[in-house]
This record gives sequence, C-alpha cells and structure tokens, in this order.
Amino acid sequence: MFLICGDNLFDVFMEPGTDAATAKFTSRAGGSPFNVAIGMRRLQADAGYFSALSMDPLGRKLHRVLQDEDVDLRYTLDTDRKTTLSMITLDEEGVPAYTFYSENAADTGVTPADVPTLSDDVRGVHFGSYSLVTMPCADALYALAEQAQDRLISLDPNIRPTVQPDMAVWRARVAALIPFVSVLKISSEDLELIHPDMDAATFAQNMLAAGVKLVVVTDGGERALGWAANGAHAVASPPAVDVIDTVGAGDTFMASLLMQLGKADDIHGHIAGMDATGLEHLLNFCANAAAVTCTRQGADLPRLSDL
Repeated sequence: MFLICGDNLFDVFMEPGTDAATAKFTSRAGGSPFNVAIGMRRLQADAGYFSALSMDPLGRKLHRVLQDEDVDLRYTLDTDRKTTLSMITLDEEGVPAYTFYSENAADTGVTPADVPTLSDDVRGVHFGSYSLVTMPCADALYALAEQAQDRLISLDPNIRPTVQPDMAVWRARVAALIPFVSVLKISSEDLELIHPDMDAATFAQNMLAAGVKLVVVTDGGERALGWAANGAHAVASPPAVDVIDTVGAGDTFMASLLMQLGKADDIHGHIAGMDATGLEHLLNFCANAAAVTCTRQGADLPRLSDL
C-alpha cells in the first residue's frame, strides 16, 4: 500500500453568465494528495490517506468520497477545524488559477504528535502541495518522512503561491525532504517558480546527484520528461484531446506513476533496472491517463477501464 499524505478540500468553480449581484457555483472534492489517493484506487492500486478531515458537512462528504473509492482510512484523523475551500478560475485554455480559503483548516492543522507509526504493509509514502509549507502540517510531514525513509518516498511539490507566496519557503521545504525522496515529479510551471533560471535537464541531474532515483518533469499538454539514476532518459507526449480544464491532470499523472511502479515487488530495484524504453512506456501511460482527466471538469480521475 502507498500512504498518500496532505491536502483535502473542495474545489469551487464559479459558473459563467451570472449578473454582478449573483454567483452560481459547482464544486468537487479535491486536494492534490486526496486526488492521488483516489486516482490510485481507481487504477486498482492499494492506497491509504493520511491527513485530518473536518467534521463539518463538507468534511463528512470528503470522508464518504474516500470510503466510496475504497481508500484505506486507518491513518485518517477527525477534527473540528473547517474544510479548506479552493476557488478556481480558468483561463481560455482551461488552465486553473487558485484562491484558497484555508485559515485554521482541517488538512493543515495536523501536528507532529498526530504522526502515526506505520504498519509493515505501507510500502511507500507520497507527499505534495501546500501541506508541505503550511504549519504545523509541514513539520508533521517531515517527521513522517524521517520515519518512513526505509520505504519508497515520492514527492510532487505542486506549488500553490496563493497559499505561500514566498518561493524560498517552498525551496527550503523541498530541499529538506529530498534526502528521503526516491521518486520526484514536478511540473515545468513549478520548476519555473522555484528555480526560474534552471532548465529541466539541469534540475533533474541535480536531484539525481542528491540521491533521487527517478525524476519526472511534466510540461502540460506538451510532453513529459524522465531521468533515472542509472542514466536512462525518455520523453513522452500526451494525445491531443478536447480540454475542458487541467484540474487534477498532474495528480492523475502522479497516481498513474505510483500505480505502475507499485506493480514491482522491489520498486527500488525496478527503477534501478529500467531502461529508456521502459521509462518511455511508463511516461506514456501516465500522460495518457492525465489527458483523460483534461476532458472532464475538475479532478475526475480515470479508472483503469478508461485507459
């Protein structure tokens, strides 16, 4: 089982065409790690979720979503803090911009004292997004990474500047986790935010030199690039689709990546033995899955039967 750790929220979309005095909304359960956990289960991979869920009505809906998707909830906490809301606006290409309402929220209120002792069936732990930089949750996730360093650890920074606009904080938190990380996925947009003068290949080589075993950089609908510590390198391009929005596409890629890697009995050994052809097949599968999500509103991740 992979234990997915971090954000949970409701994405709120304002419907177009309303007059100035009114607003109509649609919403969908989300949050990057929340989506990754669900995405893995939809791809028939075992996944659990570590965070706190609010006891408010939205939090109870989030809990039911996880239950309905058969996500393992042994490590999920209940809290009286409120559910985070993410207001999403889309540009003409369906690319989202986020405004977060997250003060004193359930997901970021997890403390180091809440960190569980992991059972032996947890093979890997995944971290991502604003929980990495929001206290006290950031310290809790670091403590969990320290505990889990003998297992596979994956990271997708999934930067949210409206939650933490100081990129130095993001750089510091990512750098602190890198010694524990075997699989790192980052979007080109996030790379531009934290390392604006660094190209993808240079970044990947720096991360491999720091001990990461597999680095993937995704470039929206253009391509996905992968580098392995054994020297393998590959590029994949997603299929052309009619994009509704790109919300959840990166999470779909991450869930697909972990699902495919998790098929191996020895994940580290599998990565170490992966050649360029195998890496290309891996990236293509993930890119195709992410493309399916782009044809749907919000983070509606595909099932294995959709691929």
